[in-house]
Amino acid sequence: MFETADRPQTVDDALYEAQEPLLRHALLEAQQRLRQAGRAALLLFAGVEKAGTGDTVNLLNAWMDPRWLDTLAYGPPTADERARPRFWRYWRDLPPHGRIGLRLGAWYTGPVSARVAGRLDAAGFDRALEQIADLEALLADDGLIILKFWMHLGREAQRARLEALSGDPLHAWRVTELDWAQWRAHGDLLAAGERMILRTSTGDAPWHIVEGSDPNYRGLRVGNILLEALEARLSPPTDPPSQAPAPEDAVEADDRADDGAEAHPIPIRPRSILRDVEMGDKPPRSHYERELVRLQGRLNLLQRRAHAAGVSLVAAFEGWDAAGKGGAIRRVTAALDARRYRVIPIAAPTDEEQARHYLWRFWRHLGPAGSVTFFDRSWYGRVLVERVEGFATDAEWRRAYAEINHFERQLCDNGTVLCKFWLHITRDEQAERFEARQKTPYKQWKITPEDWRNRARWDDYEVAVHDMIERTSTAGAPWTIVPGNHKRRARLVVLETLCDRLEAALPPAEPTPRPADGADEPPAADPEV
Repeated sequence: MFETADRPQTVDDALYEAQEPLLRHALLEAQQRLRQAGRAALLLFAGVEKAGTGDTVNLLNAWMDPRWLDTLAYGPPTADERARPRFWRYWRDLPPHGRIGLRLGAWYTGPVSARVAGRLDAAGFDRALEQIADLEALLADDGLIILKFWMHLGREAQRARLEALSGDPLHAWRVTELDWAQWRAHGDLLAAGERMILRTSTGDAPWHIVEGSDPNYRGLRVGNILLEALEARLSPPTDPPSQAPAPEDAVEADDRADDGAEAHPIPIRPRSILRDVEMGDKPPRSHYERELVRLQGRLNLLQRRAHAAGVSLVAAFEGWDAAGKGGAIRRVTAALDARRYRVIPIAAPTDEEQARHYLWRFWRHLGPAGSVTFFDRSWYGRVLVERVEGFATDAEWRRAYAEINHFERQLCDNGTVLCKFWLHITRDEQAERFEARQKTPYKQWKITPEDWRNRARWDDYEVAVHDMIERTSTAGAPWTIVPGNHKRRARLVVLETLCDRLEAALPPAEPTPRPADGADEPPAADPEV
């Protein structure tokens, strides 16, 4: 879940200086509209130590009218607070109508800290998170606007921050032994953080992961998220078709600074994870053919073991049009017994499917224990095509991340190996493949006007893909981004990933029994080979 935030994000000073007054002005206006509407907002901050939480809260107080902000940092409960129910002090401190509450160390800190320290087991942690989710649903139903920020630093970035502060005489006091202890527990913290986000990020109380190494990016990103939420919640609920903002890094945003958008700040988003995909070299045909046979044989043996052990495999294939999903699936199925797998192509829902929850049609296609199911397109259509094309409302696709994570957690908890592939190609490569399809008679059926229309919305889809990976790539069901410009390379990556995931889920293979000395016959062969 945090791989999208493990890459430093930056905004140059020139762009920051241009955008800061616009954002500040827009936030002040939104703050006044909040007061006039008699609504309240609550911002909760959690995450990695020294990721800029305090600086960000100070910045918001500087940008907005502090008379209508409530900033509180919670420490261990006092004796008076311990004598009351756990949530008492948070209820006592809820912001009244017209105010925005900024909370550091609120109701998430205790359970996360206890889980990292080993004082709380997985079941107890989940119970605590369920109580929090119930509380937030209750508050959101009453009209409270809730935003939650995970301020993130990768392990090496956190160490660099601690070392820099320790070496500065003016700031060395800010680094304590507890900070270093938390750095050493970085992996445990991320595991607890992922579980926390999965269990408690909802459409009405979403988590936002903000990479915290660059103060310019960090400040603009948090400010933009707050502004977008206030504008959405304080606008009439017309719920028009979703229009995703174009993905922008600092350079691209700066290029657009003079295109007439001065009246409103440019949305600052993290650099898309797809921008950093290395396509690699095209493997020689001899290497490809040798590796293809090896990996297909390995997959065949592993799937037979999985079938015997009752371990199911579900693989979801997503990607750009013409990225090679079908070709990759064919190379995988060529390794398997046709009686043990199904390939489910997903198109627009039928009337029967539209009459039910959108996940119903995927549940119905799941096979029994030991089976293999491939989805050519999947349940992620809700947060991809349905989001971009406006087939789902903003409320529907925003809550879909939590619904999808819940669905996938049920599969994984049942022992299913879940593999998710995004096949990525560049824009230029897609154009070449589209043109080749148009010129090749037996491939012309593959290209439709809809493909060209989708291509025109590449930027919107790129935003949606980044958000999808950020919010649904989990330890149990991670996304694999497959470099697809070279089809041979992509097919080998898919096969190897399936093999590795299956092998990790299966008990070690027992050694093949050797025939006794003088035996006339070898062990009986598998009749299905």
